Amino acid sequence: MPFGTVTLNDGNEFPTIAFGTGSTMKFKDVTDYVGQAIENGFSHIDTAQFYQTETYVGLAIKESGLPRSSLYITTKYSGPGKSQQAIHQSLNKIGISYVDLYLVHFPGVFSESVWQEFEKMKKDGLTRSIGVSNFTVEDLQKLLKTAVTKPAVNQIRFHPYNYVSHKALLEYCSKQNIIVEAYGSLNSITQNPGGPVDAVVNAAAKRIGATPNQVIFSWVRSKGVTIVTTTRSKERLQEYLAVEDLPPLTAEEIAAIDDAGAKGPPSQLVVARLAMQHRFEKSSSLVMWLTIAIVFGFVTFFML
Repeated sequence: MPFGTVTLNDGNEFPTIAFGTGSTMKFKDVTDYVGQAIENGFSHIDTAQFYQTETYVGLAIKESGLPRSSLYITTKYSGPGKSQQAIHQSLNKIGISYVDLYLVHFPGVFSESVWQEFEKMKKDGLTRSIGVSNFTVEDLQKLLKTAVTKPAVNQIRFHPYNYVSHKALLEYCSKQNIIVEAYGSLNSITQNPGGPVDAVVNAAAKRIGATPNQVIFSWVRSKGVTIVTTTRSKERLQEYLAVEDLPPLTAEEIAAIDDAGAKGPPSQLVVARLAMQHRFEKSSSLVMWLTIAIVFGFVTFFML
């Protein structure tokens, strides 16, 4: 079963999982990877002015042969320069007449006049929805003081290790009817191995017959948060989409992940120690085999 949609505060439907072209895909030709994502069931593609991937997203869309109406395209104004000029440049690169969602990429490029331009873009049909990315509660409060149109989405880095610090932001967005979209959710287990989250995630994965990645995404969804993710692997794409068909996490499992995340990721010292241990084990194996080879050589020499 494919992921569904949620209704934004402007009435538009928003697919709850997106294929992203940021992270390790920035500044690269992502045509094949976007095409692969579309072929495997992703209808929501996320790009940005800063990523320099809009042209390749456009090529993948064209090669897919799918009608524009079957795809949901998000891009972002990353600055500098006028946002009105930026959206036209983005539309030209992608090869479409409108985007479904246009985000202010960073608080640093936001101003009252920028948001007024965003509101005009929506009115003019250049984008169907407008939103923000990486905004804090304080950033949103500043925006809402003068906004006529509320942001529909706030895209943020979100995972178990920053849940406690983002809890107030999630509550504020919920109160304001702003959808939160998470990127970087898998970092809690891929970039912070050996932390307290691993054990509880692995236990939940074993119970429901899932992978740790799938458990993390299930946890994200339990918080009412949508997902943007990326991968070069077809198998990973299918793994991520299969989250929709998994049994839900129990309240106890969700709480256990919350509690483990609150303890924080392993310190950099621990991560470095684990990495050094791994390298030592690899080098020790090499030394062992070199020693055996040398000893065998000496023995062979004296037996001649």
